[in-house]
Amino acid sequence: MAETSSPRQGAISRQPSGFSPPGQPIFRGFNKLGLWTLYMKEVRRFFKVQTQTIWAPAVTTLLYLIIFTLALGRGNRLVLGVQFASFVAPGLIAMGMINNAFANSSFNFLAGKIQGTIIDYLMPPISEGELMLALIGAAVTRAVLVGLAVSGAMLLWPGVHLTLMHPWAVVWFGLMGSTLLALIGLLTSLWAEKFDHAAAVTNFVITPLSMLSGTFYVISNLAPAFQAVSRVNPIFYVISGFRYGFLGQSDIGDSNMAVLHGALGLGVLNLAVGALTYALLRSGWKLKT
Repeated sequence: MAETSSPRQGAISRQPSGFSPPGQPIFRGFNKLGLWTLYMKEVRRFFKVQTQTIWAPAVTTLLYLIIFTLALGRGNRLVLGVQFASFVAPGLIAMGMINNAFANSSFNFLAGKIQGTIIDYLMPPISEGELMLALIGAAVTRAVLVGLAVSGAMLLWPGVHLTLMHPWAVVWFGLMGSTLLALIGLLTSLWAEKFDHAAAVTNFVITPLSMLSGTFYVISNLAPAFQAVSRVNPIFYVISGFRYGFLGQSDIGDSNMAVLHGALGLGVLNLAVGALTYALLRSGWKLKT
């Protein structure tokens, strides 16, 4: 009996050499244009509503500064050798940056799932790594813009003196903290199926970690058990390291080496969370059926 072959088998056998089978994407190089296009699309998305995404956080953070300075900073109170307003200002800047980095990246895939536009992220000819870099880059860009806006707002308040003592610490902890929260936000948008899920992560994870990170106090004032808890909070190292860049002092440790160890630990944590995010994107978890 003669063998028969299906039309699809014949099509596959006639596939020219050097071409991938239909429907199987192969990326042979780094798609710089695709990455830049997606990055700019995300930047323009939040910049169109900059009153809400950039300037509103600056006003909110300035209100935090006013309230806590009036409540806790009276009587020329000194913390780490500086006025309370100057102590709390860098922490508030860092907190504004990381919160907005999370807010930006946690919206991407979630909005696509709900609106039915998730295909716009999955179909373009870019790899998972390029997709992740574009989304994280846009979130960090928003964080930097918020940080600049908050810094400008801080200068309007009397008693705040922002002097760069260690610029490397401001840049490193600002970028690493924003990247970490952007990665967590991207993981949240992968997992969440409705806005309530993202709001739960914000309200029960991100906000408590931010508020209990030493933004408004030094952890040496806490009981030893609570100090130990604070030291496993990664946002504590972001806030304290960022503050170290302005004041030259932090409550991470008594030496500059302690701050350096915190910086390296934050970088390693970002690599681990980034690897997890990349692996989930590669698997199509909760994105592809």
